[in-house]
Amino acid sequence: MTDIPAPSAVVVGASGGLGAALVTALNGTERFSRVHALSRATGLDLEDEASIAAAATGIDGGGHPGLVLVASGVLHGGFEPERSYRAIDPVHMARDYRINTIGPALVAKHFLPLLPREGRSVFAVLSARVGSIGDNRLGGWHSYRASKAALNMMLRNLAIEMARTHPQAVVAGLHPGTVDTALSAPFQRGVKPGKLFSPAQSAGYLLNVIDGLRPADSGGVFAWDGVRIPE
Repeated sequence: MTDIPAPSAVVVGASGGLGAALVTALNGTERFSRVHALSRATGLDLEDEASIAAAATGIDGGGHPGLVLVASGVLHGGFEPERSYRAIDPVHMARDYRINTIGPALVAKHFLPLLPREGRSVFAVLSARVGSIGDNRLGGWHSYRASKAALNMMLRNLAIEMARTHPQAVVAGLHPGTVDTALSAPFQRGVKPGKLFSPAQSAGYLLNVIDGLRPADSGGVFAWDGVRIPE
């Protein structure tokens, strides 16, 4: 009997704090034949579809990935999250949509076809609790919230479509909690003790969540502790 080779894993955004921790954690599981660490440093730019397509072509030659994980995102970086509608800026909003929504959608466009049609596989994207419409109690952060809410809708759409051809595939959003990285650095002051996670800690939590996801969960968004976040 011919042994079935172990699947590979793909991490998009591998140069970030959490992305790098995810690569390390995935390598440590020894469950994947290879962990492809993709980022701008390797030529993949979420704002450049041609670079995403080229990266997918490179992965295609190495067999079907069992896990594709998009760990990229933007919160500030030249813009402060808006505290009022008076601060809405079209350039800020378009930037957040390009990176937080359109970029992952383009990764899905080029990487979902690589997932095996039979057997379990996972396409997961870092989302955020603040992208939940039902959980929104404070308002503000308009561009970031809206871009993540749009991402969550995209993930639901992808899950519905993938179920028709890949019945065991799972498409999900993941909320990593507040992670001690450059993305959250300006906003850590109010974090409760014990709720500021190191990248390695959050990566471990997220991989546990991924391990527990089933096809019935596809299209949902899940927090670091496995609890489903309201839409």
